[in-house]
Amino acid sequence: MEKTSRGRSRARGQSRASGQGGVREQNRAGRQIGVGVREQNRAGRQIEGGVREQNRVGGQSAGANFLVQGSILAIAGIIVRLIGMVYRIPLANMIGDEGNGYYGAAYNIYATLLIMSSYSLPVAVSKMVASRLAVRQYRNSIRILKAALLYATVAGGICFCLMWFGADFFADRMLKMPYCRFALRALAPTVWIMAYLGVLRGYFQGHSTMVPTAFSQIVEQIVNAAVSLLAAGTLFSLGLKSNLVYGVTEYSYAFGAVGATMGTGAGALAALLCFLFLMARQRPVISRQLRSDRSGRPESYRTISSIMAMTILPILVSSTIYNSGTVIDNVIFGQVMAGAGAEEEIASQWGIYSGRYHLLFNIPVAIANALSSSLIPSLSMAMAEKNRRQVVTRIAMAVRFSMIIAIPAAVGMTVLAGPIARLLFPSLDNTMLISMLQLGSAAVVVFSLSTVTNGVLQGINRMRSPIINASVAMVLHIAILYVMLGVFHMGIFGVLWANILFALLVCIFNAVSIARYVRYRQEIVRTFLIPLAASAVMGGAAVGVYRLCAQAAGNLISTAAAVGCAVVIYFLLLLLMRGVNEQELKKMPGGTRLLALARLLHLM
Repeated sequence: MEKTSRGRSRARGQSRASGQGGVREQNRAGRQIGVGVREQNRAGRQIEGGVREQNRVGGQSAGANFLVQGSILAIAGIIVRLIGMVYRIPLANMIGDEGNGYYGAAYNIYATLLIMSSYSLPVAVSKMVASRLAVRQYRNSIRILKAALLYATVAGGICFCLMWFGADFFADRMLKMPYCRFALRALAPTVWIMAYLGVLRGYFQGHSTMVPTAFSQIVEQIVNAAVSLLAAGTLFSLGLKSNLVYGVTEYSYAFGAVGATMGTGAGALAALLCFLFLMARQRPVISRQLRSDRSGRPESYRTISSIMAMTILPILVSSTIYNSGTVIDNVIFGQVMAGAGAEEEIASQWGIYSGRYHLLFNIPVAIANALSSSLIPSLSMAMAEKNRRQVVTRIAMAVRFSMIIAIPAAVGMTVLAGPIARLLFPSLDNTMLISMLQLGSAAVVVFSLSTVTNGVLQGINRMRSPIINASVAMVLHIAILYVMLGVFHMGIFGVLWANILFALLVCIFNAVSIARYVRYRQEIVRTFLIPLAASAVMGGAAVGVYRLCAQAAGNLISTAAAVGCAVVIYFLLLLLMRGVNEQELKKMPGGTRLLALARLLHLM
C-alpha cells in the first residue's frame, strides 16, 4: 500500500528530502513552490490523520505489501525477460552481431531519452496519487493524472524530436556507427508513446496494485517479440537486395535492426491500448468516487505541477546519471576503437556485449528492479510515520531477497557459461560471449544490489544521495574505462570490467549513505554468506551433473538437467543452513507451496 504523509511532514519532506536533490534549481521557482506548500498545509492535518487511521486499520498488511507487490512485478519481470530471451535468440541468429550492435546502440540512445520523458513518471505519479487516495481526495488524484499527461505530452514530444532529427549526429559523430541512424529514427515515436504509458502505470500503482503494470509489461513483450521477428526477417531480406544494388554488406544488418526496433514500438502501443481500455472500464468507478469527494477546495494545477517537478527532478537526474552509463560506454568505446583503427570491430563486439551478454545478465537483475519500484512508496510511508523499525525491516528484506536470487544466478552463469551460450546461440561464434559470462557474472550481484539501494535512498526521501553517489561513481567509471581501453587495450572487456566497478562503487556509496541516515547495519551471514556457500555447492553439483549427462546426451538435455539439479540443491541448502525462515519464505513468489514442501521434507 503506497501512502505518504502530507501537512507538516509534507512541508518538511518536500523541501528537505525530495527537494534536496534539486534545491538550487528549485530556488528559482521558490515563490511558486512556497504557495503550493502553503496550500498543502491547509489539508495537512486531514491527510496526516487519514494516514494514521489507515495505518491503524491495515498497518500489518501494509507492512509486507511491498514484497507482495514486488513479487507481482518480479514474476512479470521474469516472464518478460524470458520472452525477451526466447525471441532475442532467433533475432540474434537472424541479424548477426553487427545487426545486434546497431540495434543495441540505437536502443541505448532511446533508453536515455526515455528516462527524460517517462522513467520517473510512474514513481512520481504513484506517490502523489496514493497520498490523495489515502484520505479520499479523488478529485485531486484525477487532477494529478491530467497534469502528468500534459508533462508527458511536452517531454515526449521534445525527446521524439531529439531522436528523429538528431539521428545522423548520434550515429555518425557519437557512436561511429553510420548505419545506426535507421534504427534511431524507427525508435523515435516509441519515446512519445512510453511517456503516456509511464503516467498511466503510475496512476494505477497509486491505487496500490501492480497488476495492470505487470499485465501490460507481458502484453508489451509478447507483441514486441512477434513484430520484431516478423519485421526483422522481412527487412533483413530487403537489406540483402539493397546490398547487391549498392555493393555493400551493411544494409541487411541495418534494416534487420530497424525491424527489431519496430517491435519495441508496437509493444509499447499495445500496452498503452491496454491501459486506455482499463481507464474506460474504470470510468463509472471514478465518477462515483468524484461524487463522493468531500475534500473541499481542490488543489490548483500550479501546486500539483510544482510538487510533481520537485518529485520528478531528483529521480530524473539520478536515473539519468545511473542509466546513461551504457550510452557513455558506447560512445567512448566507439571513439577509442575508431582512433585505434579498429572501426570495423565496433558493431560486432558491441553486438556481443549489448545483444547477447546483457540478454542473459539482465534476467535476475529484473527482480531487483521490481523490488526497488515497490520499495519506494512503502519506505516513504514508514519514514512519514517515523517508524524506524519498519524502515530497517523493509530494507533488510529487500536486500536479502535480491541476494538470494542474484548470488546463485551469478554462480550458475559462471559454471555453465559454455553450455548456455552454445545452447542459445548455436549458429554464432560464442568464444567471446563465454569469456564475458565467466568474467562478468559478478555484475549480476552488484547491479542488483545497487538498484535496490538506490530504491532505498529514494524511499527514505534522500533523493540527493543517489545523485551524488552515482555522479562520483560515474566520474571514476569514465576514468577507469579510458585507462582500460586506451592504455591496456582491453577492448570490449574493458567496458565489462568498468561497468562492474561502477556498480560496486555505487553499492559502497549507497551503503554508507543508508547507514548514516537510518542507522542501518547490514546483516552479513544470512544475506550474503549463506547464499554464497549454498551457491558454491550448487555450482559444483551443476558442473558434475552436466559432465555426467554429456557423456550420454546432447547439450540441451545436459544443460537442462544441470540447471534443474542446481535449483533443487540450492533450495535445499538454503533451508538447511537457515538462510530463510517461514515468514520470509511465505512472502516469496510461490512461497506458500515451497513452505508446504519444506515441511513435508522436514526441513522446517
